[in-house]
Amino acid sequence: MHVAFPEAKTFRRAVVTASFVTAAVCMAAGAQAAERTGKEVVDTLCISCHTTGAGGAPKIGDAKAWGERSTKGLTGLSKSAMAGYRQMPAHGGNPNLTDTEIERAITYMVNQSGGHWTEPVSRTARAPDRSGKAIVEAQCVKCHGTGVGGAPMIGDRAAWTPRVQQGLDVVVSSAIHGHGAMPPRGGMADLTDAEIRSAIVYMFNFGVSTAK
Repeated sequence: MHVAFPEAKTFRRAVVTASFVTAAVCMAAGAQAAERTGKEVVDTLCISCHTTGAGGAPKIGDAKAWGERSTKGLTGLSKSAMAGYRQMPAHGGNPNLTDTEIERAITYMVNQSGGHWTEPVSRTARAPDRSGKAIVEAQCVKCHGTGVGGAPMIGDRAAWTPRVQQGLDVVVSSAIHGHGAMPPRGGMADLTDAEIRSAIVYMFNFGVSTAK
């Protein structure tokens, strides 16, 4: 007869709960990492003063007021916004705003008031992944181009197939942690897991599309 121990059920519930909490935290962190547009910042924060002119704030749409201020340039205006100016607190009262978000908000208000500024790009966004081809040509070819140290050569399906049959995740994990003479991440420490996967797939498939 199988007996279900209450503590085992409690443990399982705790694990499931912890998993959901972890997922929620990760999702929240990812959402926070995405910098908002100037319009989003203005609509959720700046609008409270810059639509009414409270405390002497230049009103959105007032070309004269913003025209005078825009002569300071984005650097000058953003510096004042970050430090605080007159009745406006530092960072517009939201310390979580990034410098880029503040610059975007200023740019949006200037443009809504007759300006033609370009909204700043993110300074924190991660660079797009490099292609498998680019990574292989820059690094992997040093060993996989000649087979040095027993490395399966690029496009040699007979050598790659037994490895890939273990599962692509297994091969990627080996490349991440290092295997045999190959150092972790193929000796290219800034490679992401996704980039390593792309490089492996490229080496496995090399030449297939042009094969006759």
